[in-house]
Amino acid sequence: MANSNKTTYKNGFSKCDMEALTALCDTFLPSIDVSHDLQLHHSVANFYQTSASMSETPPRVAEFIAEKVKHPKIFLAKLAVKMLSTWIGTFILCGRKSLSENFPYLQRFSRVEYLKREEILLSWSNSCFSLLRILFSALKIFILFTFFTQVDEKEDNISWKAIGYCGPDPDFKTRKPQYQECEQKEENDHKSIEEDLFGPLHKGIINFSHQPIEKSLRKLRDSGFTTAVVSKPYSEKNTSVESLLNPSFVVKCDAVVVGSGSGGGVVAGVLAKAGYKVLVLEKGSYLARSNLSLLEGRALDQMYLGNGIVASDNMDVLFLAGSTVGGGSAVNWSASFRTPSHVTKEWSEKHGLELFGTKNYENALDVVCEKMGVQSEFDDEGFNNMVLRKGCEGLGYQVGNIPRNAPSDHYCGWCCMGCKDGRKKGTLETWLVDLVESKNGAILPECEALKVITTEGKTVNGRKRATGVAFAFRNEEGEQEIGIVEAKVTVTACGAMCTPQLLKKSGLKNKNIGKNLHVHPVVMAWGYFPEDSWPEAEKRSHKGGIMTAMSKVVSNFETSGYGAVIQTPSLHPGLFSAVMPWVSGKDFKDRMVKYSRTAHVFALARDKGRGMIASPSDISYELDDSDRENLREGIDRVLRILAAAGAEEIGTHHRDGGVLKVKGASREEFEGFVERESMRPLRNLSTPIASAHQMGSCRMGVDSGGSGVDPRGETWEVEGLFVADSSVFPTALGVNPMVTVQAIAYCTAQSVLEILGGKKFV
Repeated sequence: MANSNKTTYKNGFSKCDMEALTALCDTFLPSIDVSHDLQLHHSVANFYQTSASMSETPPRVAEFIAEKVKHPKIFLAKLAVKMLSTWIGTFILCGRKSLSENFPYLQRFSRVEYLKREEILLSWSNSCFSLLRILFSALKIFILFTFFTQVDEKEDNISWKAIGYCGPDPDFKTRKPQYQECEQKEENDHKSIEEDLFGPLHKGIINFSHQPIEKSLRKLRDSGFTTAVVSKPYSEKNTSVESLLNPSFVVKCDAVVVGSGSGGGVVAGVLAKAGYKVLVLEKGSYLARSNLSLLEGRALDQMYLGNGIVASDNMDVLFLAGSTVGGGSAVNWSASFRTPSHVTKEWSEKHGLELFGTKNYENALDVVCEKMGVQSEFDDEGFNNMVLRKGCEGLGYQVGNIPRNAPSDHYCGWCCMGCKDGRKKGTLETWLVDLVESKNGAILPECEALKVITTEGKTVNGRKRATGVAFAFRNEEGEQEIGIVEAKVTVTACGAMCTPQLLKKSGLKNKNIGKNLHVHPVVMAWGYFPEDSWPEAEKRSHKGGIMTAMSKVVSNFETSGYGAVIQTPSLHPGLFSAVMPWVSGKDFKDRMVKYSRTAHVFALARDKGRGMIASPSDISYELDDSDRENLREGIDRVLRILAAAGAEEIGTHHRDGGVLKVKGASREEFEGFVERESMRPLRNLSTPIASAHQMGSCRMGVDSGGSGVDPRGETWEVEGLFVADSSVFPTALGVNPMVTVQAIAYCTAQSVLEILGGKKFV
């Protein structure tokens, strides 16, 4: 028996560890007897009666903790599980609530009765010890997210029918590539069928992990690139690449771009269309339309940084960032705002960046908006946006349409998992298509840049010069190999979360790299609308255009420029469960059963608060007091909007889980609830703060003392090394940043063209 308890599974946990983890999972999601309620639909009754362990959640959570999460405090979860598998460890973490009435009194966590375990978890969430609060938040996210996103062999989940969720878009059918079918079609149809199956980039995708290296290199040579296989360590005297990298090959081109999102995609497309040979290195994978799953868990695994689980060092901010071909533009919510005039004025006048006050920048905005087909109309509006619009109109608050890079009839709630039909015009449907169709470029997915290669000798300006990038990839056998791209110009466009790490690994010392991180902090509130009320019964929270309405009622655009905009999110069951408050297993299942008719609206602040980032697993961030006030005012308005739209119940994500039944509340009760919930301090993990926009971590400026790159986007320390992503923003933007990223990248591409000797487009 003792030996079996010491058995260690692949995830590193022993049998006793797994017993403790199973008890944790079943405390968050217990089996609840509802046999007395004969009115419940069988799917709902089954959901209540199913515990986390009955659906095989614990081993998946163990894998999550052991392999997927990269966070400096993940050791807490591992240590806690091991401690809870012992008597003394359980007593240390849980205190007197864990004691048995019988000798020897001490007992393992799995032996503690359920109600006591529930009390213990709640005590962690409110603990004066920050590590216990972090532990509670982490376990809650890991366990609930895993349960509500896991699927069986039929790609179904035991909870989905009960909560009114349909899983992947019913209109989307995954189609496997069939070359034979394509060959049988008429030549005119061939291209459209290939594009439908594989996406418009398939001819420019070269994946070293899917075929022999020589075949990939031959494809590069056929595209006009020079390649060379290296038989000994690459150690040319004018580079700083260590011989230990020992690359397998070298590819030569005019420009190498690291990242394929709104920044990198634009630069790559512009340069390739101008006639230059361009290689794009993308850490993420390429998912053609037919290869999308539209399954939340799988999509976050495949298309998001850190498997969709990235957080600040103390877990108080949760980050989402795209990591796939197309970057954030492949998974964002379509909002396409031009840079606000008060922001361009601030950047040009206060920060001395003349570009943002010029016609060239306005022209760049025009170009990228036209490229993406940005427009503001919609044929039908989704559930969340209907609620936001009706509530604002009822209260007399300003509300308007959100410009989107999708047509008016694009009614899709799954765009956060990739666009099923290519109608959302991210870079993989626009600028990267230019790259491929020019026949001057190629995209290398699943290739992670390790460092920028620089010359040892000084240039005429006294700086080093970038000569390319070393990158890692997995070959057909799954073994890691190294490749080198030699280029006249190097562009890093890894996003504000990853660019600082690459620059620092490449030897850059500028003190601003990794600092001044802004995140557009988001705080949400919710309202429940029963099916027999407005909106009509077929409307669901996860269906329809994710963003079509926005209110600027507390944005302060006309005064300081710092405030909050009010918008709606995309929350499929996994993320919904991760941010909703947990006060008991029964209460949480009650909330989840209302999922599909629970509208969410959020306040997004243009933050003055700043953070530091060394890597995606090492992020610190602190809200400014003015940010807290703007978010407080925003949540006050959001709660009023939800009530004015007709919500039966309203609440926030504060850990206490307060709920107001609106229709039965007096005016005094309503005002008291709104004031109490909006005044709650945004500290100590009391309320989840989310971020889908990160910026400023390598900001643009007029001198090296206050910025990481110059007004052209070139690094101060290394000539020929440019940055083209949201990390160059001088401040937070205040609205969704895609158009601004693309416009700045378009201008940066003109600077690169000058170096390469080509004509500028602007």
